[in-house]
Order: sequence, then C-alpha cells, then structure tokens
Amino acid sequence: MQRYRADVIVVGAGLAGLVAAVEAADRGRSVLLLDQEGPQSLGGQAFWSLGGLFMVDTPEQRRMKIRDSRELAAQDWYGSAGFDRAEDANPRAVADAYLDFAAGEMRDWLSGLGMRWFPVVGWAERGGALAHGHGNSVPRFHLTWGTGPGVIAPFVARAEALAKSGALTFGFRHRVTELDLKARRVAGQVLVESDAPRGVSTSREAIGAFEAEGQALILTSGGIGGDHDKVRRHWPVERLGAAPKRMVSGVPDYVDGQLQGLAEAAGAGVINGDRMWHYCEGIQNWDPIWPNHGIRILPGPSSLWFDAKGQRMEAPCLPGFDTLATLRRILSTGEDHSWFILTQAIIKKEFALSGSEQNPDFTSGKWGEVIKARILNKAATAPVEAFKEHGADFVVADTLEALVEGMNRLEPQSPLDPARIRAQVEARDREMENPFTKDAQVTAIHGARRYLGDRLVRTAKPHRILDPKAGPLIAVRLNILTRKSLGGLHTDVKARVLDARGEVIEGVYAAGEVAGFGGGGYHGYNALEGTFLGGCLFTGRVAGREV
Repeated sequence: MQRYRADVIVVGAGLAGLVAAVEAADRGRSVLLLDQEGPQSLGGQAFWSLGGLFMVDTPEQRRMKIRDSRELAAQDWYGSAGFDRAEDANPRAVADAYLDFAAGEMRDWLSGLGMRWFPVVGWAERGGALAHGHGNSVPRFHLTWGTGPGVIAPFVARAEALAKSGALTFGFRHRVTELDLKARRVAGQVLVESDAPRGVSTSREAIGAFEAEGQALILTSGGIGGDHDKVRRHWPVERLGAAPKRMVSGVPDYVDGQLQGLAEAAGAGVINGDRMWHYCEGIQNWDPIWPNHGIRILPGPSSLWFDAKGQRMEAPCLPGFDTLATLRRILSTGEDHSWFILTQAIIKKEFALSGSEQNPDFTSGKWGEVIKARILNKAATAPVEAFKEHGADFVVADTLEALVEGMNRLEPQSPLDPARIRAQVEARDREMENPFTKDAQVTAIHGARRYLGDRLVRTAKPHRILDPKAGPLIAVRLNILTRKSLGGLHTDVKARVLDARGEVIEGVYAAGEVAGFGGGGYHGYNALEGTFLGGCLFTGRVAGREV
C-alpha cells in the first residue's frame, strides 16, 4: 500500500487539473496530482483540441474590425444558455464570472504565460435566428498557435518544474476507486505501467493499492463522452429525440465519468446531467487512435446539408450555425446520419478537421507551414485530402447521379432518390445567379463573406454546386459524435463542491468538465465554442487559488 499526504490532492491531470495544481503549488501548497493514465497523457483531452478560446473584445478582434463587448457576449451567452431551473443559480453565477474573465484579464494572463493566437478570429456557432437567441453575434473563437498542445504547454512545463522542486508530486497510473469527501481522502489502484501512445486504450490491471489524504481535494476528471451507454442513459429524449443507436467517439475511452459517479455516491450533488453537447458532423477516423475514434468536420457555410431521407435541411440547421437544433432535426428522421454534398472548391477552403493532430500547420505554430498548407496548396489540407481518399464516409464522383449511387452504397437501408436530390441542388444553384436570394443558406454565405476573416480563409467564393469547374462532387456521411457533458458536479463561484442539499462540502472543489465546466453547467443548454477550454482554464485557476 502506497500512502501519500499533501495539502492539496488533485484527481485528474487534464487541463483543469494542471491549472489547479500549478496555481495551488505556486501559492506554497504541497500538491499531489493523480491520474489513471501515464505521463504521456498529461493534459488530457485538451491536447487533442484545436485550441480555440472564447475571449471578448481582444486586439485580434479589433484588428479584424470586430466590435465586441461584455454586454454583447452576455446577450449571446444567456440567449444560448436558456437557464430555466432553480439549480441554475450557480451555473449562471459562474457564467457571469467567466464573462468578466473573458472580457478582462484572460488574454493578458495567458499571453503572459506565452500563448499567442492566429490573427483571424473564427466565427463558430452562429445561431441563425434572433439577436437575443442562441449563437455568437460576432467571431470570438481565438485559435491558439500550437493548437491544444500550445494551450497545455505552459502548464505542463510549470508542473514539471514544480515536481523537480518537490512542491508537486505526480501519481500517474493511479486510479481512484474510493472517495471520502468529508475526510478529503482518496484510495484506489496502482495500475501496471503502460507505454501506449497518448489516447490509446491502456490496461486496467492493478499491481498495487494506494491511499492519500489532504487538507483539500480538487476533482478534475472530465466527462462521460467515452461511455456511450452512459451518454444514452442521460440523453434528453424529450428535447432531442431518441438517442442514436450509432455514434462515433470524439474522446478516448477513459473519458467515462467514473469519478463523477464516485463523488455523487459519496455525497456530492450532480445537476443538469441531461445537458450535453454532441456534434452532428462526425466522421470515422480512417487512422484511429482510440476505439470508435471520430473526428469532427468544422465546416464553412457552403456545403448542402441533407437529412437521411434526402431532404435538404432548413435554417437554422446549416453548417456551423446551431448544433443542437440540427441534432434534433437529424434525429427526427429516425436515422442517425445525415449528408453533406459539396464541391472540391468548397472542401479546399471550408473544411477543417477538429483536433491538433489534424492541423499540423497550426500545431507547428509556424506561419510558413500555414501558408504552405492553406494558401499555396491547390488542394485541401493534407489531412482533409487523406480523409477524402481513405475515409469510410466519403464519396467522390464527377456526376450527381454517380455521387448518389455511391451514397446509397454506404447506406443501402436508407436509399436516396437521385431525382429528388438533383431537383434540390438545381434549385439552390439557380439562386446563385443574383447577389440576392430567398435561400437562407445562400444569404448566410453572402453574409459570411462580408467578414474579412471568412472571406480570406473560411468561405469559398459562391458558385453552383453543379459547375464542373468547381468539381469533382463530394458527399460525406455525417455521424453523431460524442463530445462534452454540459452538466456535472454542483459547484459555486469559488469552485466549492455542494452536496445534494446545496450545502458546501468543506475542502472539496471541482473544475473543468466534471463540474459542467463550472457551477454544474455554466453553458446552460447550448455552448458557444471556445468555452470548453476556457471553462477548464477559468475554473482550474479559481480552484487552485481557493485552496
């Protein structure tokens, strides 16, 4: 039996845990940082991210002539969140505090740690309805140079330096199986060492046991997206329809919610478990790292989006506009998939893939690599072209009839009518003859190109889908991709965990996804993107400074 004592025990060495650990250690606390994975997985899911951060009224925005403000960001946040439950008081308070942070010291703090951002600010989750409703009114998605690895790098470096000094102790391959929240005690298994690459499934063979006691306990263990059965049990059928039978995983299989369940059994309150954030644009990874590995397409606005029955979807179910409305619309067909139809001209300029490993140019942090991959290259980026060539969900053809034939080979149980598809594509193409239109998606394309950033790097020049010069034609089967839990352990604005009655459990804190990114769900029902990493940074910092 290995025994540890420390001022602060942090369970989970992802981004939130790293931030909490280094903040606590920098304040003179002795810290024990536990994780069931090995040192190669330090930083957790954040490593795989694109590195986007939701920040407000930044120099990057102002250089792109974006007028943003705390007030506008709050309008968008609360219009998206739709807080409507008594237990939303703390989530709303944390959201308020995060908005202050995102419009205040967030950028200076991160810049002081060495982070830098791509100068073109991305416009994610645009909403597409009313000004006071869901979506970002302006671009706010700040892509960190170095992507996810660039976000975790300063905290990894600081944690390793603190470990060398003795202020922080790593407990890798330590799997917590027991929690005593009142005593701030954890216990569990020491797992066999593994040299498996980051993200690959590792053994759960135990070779020993451990226990640890501290003055404070910080839980930062992530969400449930890797356990599809658990996702289905929490699925909000009344809001989204029946849970998909087939999904792909946007997170490794160790993201299973096990510690959250232990905390709840030990007396912690859990709220908003039915709020979750899963993407509609998932594709099977042709070169997988973890089981059932899916990648999300981050689409520009031009691909035509059809449901499984072959009906072009209406606004706001457009690429990049309203994730949950589109998810509900897709599932209303009784099927789990949908389709993009697009051209080579669109895929070249508008397709990005989620994940640091799918964006080696941005991950390198070098301008030359970005220019070579995205501007000088006549094709799409190399990772996108690789998916087009090898991906199980892609069909490429020179004619629309051949394209639909290929689509039907992928989904023979849900065959599409080529004549019906052609009629809808041709109708859309006729709308391209004028700079004005009644087609909501074409209007959105013209609107996107009024933003310099979209016109430069994100939105293709408007053209007919059936224009041979824009070809070949491409179809992509889209799967539901599991990703984030929007609910979790109930916490207050100081990251303190509350019990089922809403009372503070002294000395126990939670940060990151296990706490719904703050408060037990600071997003409410909808996310605005860049708020997942942002929430981990913010709540990890709060927890580390409170203990």
